[in-house]
Amino acid sequence: MELERLKEIIADKLNVSPEDVVPEASFVEDLEADSLDLLDVVMAIEDETGTTVPDEQLASLKTVGDAIELLKNL
Repeated sequence: MELERLKEIIADKLNVSPEDVVPEASFVEDLEADSLDLLDVVMAIEDETGTTVPDEQLASLKTVGDAIELLKNL
């Protein structure tokens, strides 16, 4: 998945501007996401990539950069 597509998914699911979706942005503090929002983002990524994100990796998603790294390792 391309970085731009990931940014689009995050912006869409969290109702934020794509310009706010930068690697250092915290999902909770900067993008005001809660755990259900993060689950929605992960499910959209799974649908887009046809993969499954292991539950133990969900807890490690703190920033957009973490999501980028996760995608590199799927």
